[in-house]
Amino acid sequence: LPTASPQAVQPSLARRHIFVIVMENRSYSDALGSPYLASLAGTYGVATNYHSVGEPSLPNYLALTSGDTWNIHDDNYHQLPPTGLGEQLTGAGVAWKAYSEGFTGDCFTSPYPYALKHNPFAYYGGGCPANVVPFAELAVDLRVDTPALSWILPGLCSDGHDCSQRTADAWVAEVVPAILASPSWRQDGILFITWDESGAASDNHVATLVIAPNAATHRSAVYYNHYSLLATIEDQLGVIRLGQAAAATAMTDLVR
Repeated sequence: LPTASPQAVQPSLARRHIFVIVMENRSYSDALGSPYLASLAGTYGVATNYHSVGEPSLPNYLALTSGDTWNIHDDNYHQLPPTGLGEQLTGAGVAWKAYSEGFTGDCFTSPYPYALKHNPFAYYGGGCPANVVPFAELAVDLRVDTPALSWILPGLCSDGHDCSQRTADAWVAEVVPAILASPSWRQDGILFITWDESGAASDNHVATLVIAPNAATHRSAVYYNHYSLLATIEDQLGVIRLGQAAAATAMTDLVR
């Protein structure tokens, strides 16, 4: 397997509250064709030329969190070296949590709607980080203060994998307003909503929303992919870029 080691890129000194929601298996038009997501796209930033990097789900989640697909082309469990965004932030003393719907305390045995293949943090080093927590903790943290990175993992129905786009849109419409009302987001937050892949053969064009306070409506046609999003997150949190994020174009035109 390739080694996704930190690259020599000078990180930004910025430190913000970053929120990430990863949804499932929708083309660009399908994702933004539902009512609430369409309203977000009409108000905040949209990357109109954004792309996934592989198939099926797992390689994309690994790319988003380590800058590498590790030459994996399935959704099976693969123990990888202790690397990745979570490990990186822990080593830098930057607080983070992965709020996972359906998670009951064990990355490997939690029941449906939790999916191990959508929790990349369990792949790095072969353990279950204490930072992976039940989804219910998000509501508690939003009322006071959230960590620097809040990675939000919907369950297999809420993310649109097993259920309709209408159901996924309703879940986003319930969760996002709570994030936008939180002190952390209102102070200096950025919420990224992306899709792991389009779910259509030979189509890797997916939607990505960039939601920040007081942002003007803005659409970027710059070519971006999951490595770009990782690069943007790492720059904002002030850590070195991992793997292929080192050479990726950060989404600076959408991050104000």
